[in-house]
Amino acid sequence: MRRRLLVVGLGLVFVATYAAAQVGTQPGADKRRSGYRDMGEALQKIQDDDTANPGMLFVQLGSQLWARPAGVANKSCADCHGADAASMKGVAARYPTIPAGGERPLDLEGRINLCRTEHQSADPLPPENRDLLALTAFIAHQSRGLPIAPPADPRLEAFRQQGEEIYRRRQGQLNLSCAICHDDNAGKKLAGIVIPEAHPTGYPIYRLEWQALGSLKRRLRNCLVGIRAEAWPLDAPEYTALELYLMERAKGLKLETPAVRP
Repeated sequence: MRRRLLVVGLGLVFVATYAAAQVGTQPGADKRRSGYRDMGEALQKIQDDDTANPGMLFVQLGSQLWARPAGVANKSCADCHGADAASMKGVAARYPTIPAGGERPLDLEGRINLCRTEHQSADPLPPENRDLLALTAFIAHQSRGLPIAPPADPRLEAFRQQGEEIYRRRQGQLNLSCAICHDDNAGKKLAGIVIPEAHPTGYPIYRLEWQALGSLKRRLRNCLVGIRAEAWPLDAPEYTALELYLMERAKGLKLETPAVRP
């Protein structure tokens, strides 16, 4: 009797374990992977621990800049949006977007610079500037854990289609496209590194390769250089169009800012 109960019990455990393992493989299940899942356990622990994540140093700097008056208007971000930045929760999840009165989409960095010029009467910060990255990281950090939710704005569709065309276009001396690496060969290894699906879930990110925080534009530019293609200037609208498509492609995945990557 005991043996029969043991066999039945083991069978139930097997069925439950098998069912749990199949959750992600059912038809319609979301099989997309953040780059976080392709990293080793040691790097995952660095990202998960805010006391070890080097990107958090930029978030802290961003919180200081948030409260610091700037420009001729001598106003801070906190003067308009509140000291605790609670109003920024969810903002990073829906950028790029077209601002009120605008005709073209802006990424989050562009929105920060628009606020600087229009509301603080300050000069815009240049691409990859430390303060711009820090402010972007601080704002995006308020949305950590929230799903990416691109706005349903029909005005964005043409720009999103441009981004998809860029994503699928072969370029450079290697005649490669983003899709060849990140769709067709995602999960395989290149030079010992797992090729990610390229979902923009953690930008700005801290890359060990850079030993610094960097924007999505910097990463895209690195890819263009890697396939021996001509890289656009960091303020080129092509980057925003490509980000629009990538955010739509990653819709529903959770933001991780500041992420850590190899």
